Amino acid sequence: MNTVKEKIDIRSLSLETLQDHFVRHLGEKNFRAKQVYEWLWNKSCFSFDEMSNISKELRQKLIENFTINNVKIHNSQFSADKTIKNSFILFDNHLIEGVLIPTPGRMTACVSSQVGCSLTCKFCATGYMERKRNLNPDEIYDQVVLIDKQAKENYGIPLSNIVYMGMGEPLLNYKNVLESVEKITSEDGLNMAAKRITVSTAGIAKMIKKLGDDQVKFNLALSLHAANDEKRNTIMPINEQNSLKALAEALKYYYAKTKNPVTYEYIVFDGFNDSLKDAEELARFCKHLPCKVNIIEYNPISFASFINAGEDKIEAFAEYLRKQGINTNLRRSRGKDIDAACGQLAIKEGGK
Repeated sequence: MNTVKEKIDIRSLSLETLQDHFVRHLGEKNFRAKQVYEWLWNKSCFSFDEMSNISKELRQKLIENFTINNVKIHNSQFSADKTIKNSFILFDNHLIEGVLIPTPGRMTACVSSQVGCSLTCKFCATGYMERKRNLNPDEIYDQVVLIDKQAKENYGIPLSNIVYMGMGEPLLNYKNVLESVEKITSEDGLNMAAKRITVSTAGIAKMIKKLGDDQVKFNLALSLHAANDEKRNTIMPINEQNSLKALAEALKYYYAKTKNPVTYEYIVFDGFNDSLKDAEELARFCKHLPCKVNIIEYNPISFASFINAGEDKIEAFAEYLRKQGINTNLRRSRGKDIDAACGQLAIKEGGK
C-alpha cells in the first residue's frame, strides 16, 4: 500500500536541527543547511527552486522532504489615505489581516498574532470572532515580509516600524511571538531594530512579568481604555482576572527589569470614559512608571454602539494629562474607509 510521505515544515526547524537532518537523512554537508537557512530567513525565499546556489539534486531532495508553508496575500484594499489592508491566506486556508500604514516619516506594518481572538473586548471587531489558532513564528514573519514588499512597490519606501496590533492577543501566543521578533531582528533574518517593534497587549499580568524576566528589547503597549476597574471590566472582560492593581504591579516589575517605558493606549468613548474624572484616574495610573499615552480615535464597528467622544472632550482630556506632565499624543485613525483602522480588523464573508 502506498503511503504519502509527510513533509516537514522546514521553517519550524532551528539551524542546528536542520543541519542534523541534512547530515543524517539527506547525506549532505552542514554548510548546505546553512545556505538553505539563509535563503529561508535572510532572503525570505518562499520556493526551493529559487535557491540558485543550491544544486538541482539537493533542491529536488528539499522538495521531496520539506514544505514552506508561506503566507499569501488573498486580497488587498487601498484607502484614500494610502493605507493598504490585506487579508492573508495561511497554508490551512485560515484568513488573517495585516495593514500597511504610511504616515509622514514612518512606514508601519500592523500584523496579527492569532487567527481570531479569545478576549471578547466589546469595542473591537476581532473580539467578536472565534479564536481558531495561534500563528506560527514564520506566519508572523511572512506578514512583515509581504507588507515590506508592498511598501517598496507602492511607495518606494521600506518598512520602518512593526506593531503587533492586528488580530489576536500577542501574549497568549507568547513563545511564537517572541520567536517571530527574534527572526525579524536577527542578522540571519530581517535585521530590523527591536526598538522599532511594538507589541500591544490587552493586559495579562503574569505574561507582562515574563517579558520582564526575558528582558525583551521591543516596546510594550497596554490597551488600557479605562483606569477604573468597574469600567474596564465592562468593556474588557480580561480585566476581571487582571485588575488594574495586578497590571500596575506587573508593569513596575517589567520596567525594573527592562528599563523600557510603557505606552498606554486609550480610546475616549463618548459618555463612557471621556470626563476629567476619567483623565484624573488615568493620570494617577500613569504615576506608577515612566510612560506615554496615545489617545486613539475610535473606529465604529457594526457589532457595538460605542461612538468617539467629541473633539472638544478629547482635547480637554489630552490637555489635562499634559498638565500633569504626561507625554500625550493624539493618534488619528488611518484606513477607516476600508475597515483597516484600529479595532476594525475582522474577516468578512469571502475574506473581503
